Amino acid sequence: MSTKNLITYSLLLVIMPIFSQQLLTTEEAFELALEHNYGIKITNNSVEIAENNTDILNSGYLPIINGSAGANYNLDNTEAKFSNGETTTLSGAESSNYNAALNLNYTLFDGMGRQYNVQRLKEEYSLSKLEARETIENVVLQLFSVYYSVARISENTNVLEQTLNISKDRLKRAEYQFEYGQDTKLGVLNAQVDINNDSINLINIKQQLKNTKRDLNVILGASLIEDFNVETDIDFLLQLNKNDLLDKTKANNVALLQADQNILISEIDIKSSKAQYLPTLDLIGSYGWNKSNNNAASFVSEVTGNGLSGGLRLNWNIFDGGSTATQIKNTKIVLENQKLLKDELIINIERDFNNAWDDYQNKLVIYNVQENNIKTSFDNFTRTEEKYKLGQATALEFRQAQLNLRNAEISRNQAKYEAKLAELNVLQMSGELLNIDF
Repeated sequence: MSTKNLITYSLLLVIMPIFSQQLLTTEEAFELALEHNYGIKITNNSVEIAENNTDILNSGYLPIINGSAGANYNLDNTEAKFSNGETTTLSGAESSNYNAALNLNYTLFDGMGRQYNVQRLKEEYSLSKLEARETIENVVLQLFSVYYSVARISENTNVLEQTLNISKDRLKRAEYQFEYGQDTKLGVLNAQVDINNDSINLINIKQQLKNTKRDLNVILGASLIEDFNVETDIDFLLQLNKNDLLDKTKANNVALLQADQNILISEIDIKSSKAQYLPTLDLIGSYGWNKSNNNAASFVSEVTGNGLSGGLRLNWNIFDGGSTATQIKNTKIVLENQKLLKDELIINIERDFNNAWDDYQNKLVIYNVQENNIKTSFDNFTRTEEKYKLGQATALEFRQAQLNLRNAEISRNQAKYEAKLAELNVLQMSGELLNIDF
């Protein structure tokens, strides 16, 4: 196969599937994951629960009103002796009682406990949003890890198809040479063996491509029905500055922000524990209605009444056996632990950022080296192909040049996507992953 035909065929292998299948762009994949990924859906529901908990209906600032009602019916046999000496005997005497009431309880002061509880719920809501962001970042990294695996395997599939077609051309040439007595049957058999090996490699990678596409569809919440292709062109954010990203890491890393939230919550817990030393003052009130129907042995046959009542109730737990003091001590220790965890986290994140940055830079260098290696391997292949056609290179030399080109292309593809994933890892650590255009 000539150099011109080889390049033309390679372009066709890349372009033809795009017209026959849906192209899933990185932006579309990102949007589908945000909308359909089950992990993101679950964490969004958790955020909604935390938001509901901050509502005034869950604050304790509203009064409690409850209603009650009751009815009693009695059927008695009664013997009543009055003070004047008269006696009355009743058999099957009926009596009844009916009552209803509305009761109000409103806490006027509880030692600031409600205020601290509301503050804590708001901080927990903020923490839940950070946890949701962490989940989304992890899903995005997982998404593009699989997305770029599909892209890499797709490009490798094209490479192996190209390799197989070259081997088929070689077999035809070997058959012609054998036909005209220019080569032995061994050349034909060797070409057939290489075709078989190339065919097996192609079958395996096509199955691998199908499996990886299914993996991607799972991350997207099974939102893709038909087969699809992915983008294989990659843009690197080469303008990234290490010092700027490190500053952003210290300010915006989601793990550090979560540590700050946990410190705030622990500080509120201390205040809330101290509030137990103060008294609580409640406003209580009720409205009641009562009706009694008495039997004939009573002086009054029917009594009906209704009325309002109200008052204040003070409760002060002057000494609780030391449980509040112990709780305050423990919450202070928890706060100290949260601060220590943050200090340790800062050290680990700085280390991890530097490692991730160096890994990214190294992978970029490797990718550039592999790009240059492609040119060298392609030049070597085309020269060997020309020599093979002229009978100046053996079939073994031609096959080796063919495999060298194939391996160089596969290695280049591997290096390209590994470098991109390393870049995304750096962006996640700096808190910038969700701020870039996919």
